[in-house]
Amino acid sequence: MPTASRPASRGRRLAKRIVLALAALLLVALIALIVLFQAEFRTLNSIQRMGDTSLFTMEYKGDYGFDEFLKTGASSDSQLVAFIAKRLLKGFPMEFDLPDLGCSTFAVSSPQGDALFGRNFDMYYSPALFVKTKPKNGYASISMVNLAYIGFGEDKLPVSLKDSILALAAPYVPLDGVNEKGLAVGVLLIDTEPTDQQTDKIDITTTTAIRLMLDKAATVDQALELLGQYDMHSSANSCYHFQIADLTGRAVVAEYIGDQLNVVESPRATNFLLTEGDWDFGAGQDRFAILEQTMEDCGGVMTEEQAMDLLEAVKQVPQPEKRSSTQWSCVYNQTQGSVDIAIAMDYDNIYSFSLTD
Repeated sequence: MPTASRPASRGRRLAKRIVLALAALLLVALIALIVLFQAEFRTLNSIQRMGDTSLFTMEYKGDYGFDEFLKTGASSDSQLVAFIAKRLLKGFPMEFDLPDLGCSTFAVSSPQGDALFGRNFDMYYSPALFVKTKPKNGYASISMVNLAYIGFGEDKLPVSLKDSILALAAPYVPLDGVNEKGLAVGVLLIDTEPTDQQTDKIDITTTTAIRLMLDKAATVDQALELLGQYDMHSSANSCYHFQIADLTGRAVVAEYIGDQLNVVESPRATNFLLTEGDWDFGAGQDRFAILEQTMEDCGGVMTEEQAMDLLEAVKQVPQPEKRSSTQWSCVYNQTQGSVDIAIAMDYDNIYSFSLTD
């Protein structure tokens, strides 16, 4: 019997060694994974939900590869998704959906002389992500992202690490924001042919154009110069224009007509073209009229509270024939690098953030 037990004993020792070796290999692999993706893990771990609202916050840790993106660009949403999936999501699949949206923007000054930028984002249910970025080769910025564009919704929110990985794509899909130099940008839908410029320039899409301006431009002039250096391709086969404002008080609307960039000096915009001629059609004239009258009455000077009141005055509520409504209202203080946010038309509860938080 003693001799018979020796092989069994050796077998148990061998099995134990194998288990320990496998455990060691798994530990090494886990450590390597954490080291390799530590910036991504830190980014996802920074996500916080504001109470029980649909507003989340995230600080992007590390490099999201925008300079690399600008070397090749993207002429379509599918090309942008392919880059994001490879560069940021490490092959994790994602979809990109930028549906119709109706919005309002305006630029005014505060009584203290600060530059303010107001923005309503109007659409159907849209969980919002406030994003803070600080690229090595660009300006720090704060911006707002519609999480529904990158795969989230009422039944899928970034409430855990495993459920939040798609949020890593957020730097590539901002809809409005301000950078450390005080440049503010917002995008608005217009009803005309999609922009599809075809020259030998690097290609960009609607949301990557916003990231370009936030990361690389300090003034309206610089933002417009940057837009002219790339071929614009509208996201979701739609067309958009951009409200852009800087600390000097200059505010313009950049819109593409017949694939040509037109610039209109205007401190306000909604969802119709502002270029004179046969192009001034679209929606939102009623909201535009309210913005125009209110801004004229106050001489373009209002407090941040009054700016939020104006956004409330031009909010969109759900209609029987249209599900779209105001999902968020933002008053950016371009001078201070801060923002006040009202979610889902709850103007009694304001969330405030800044670049320096």
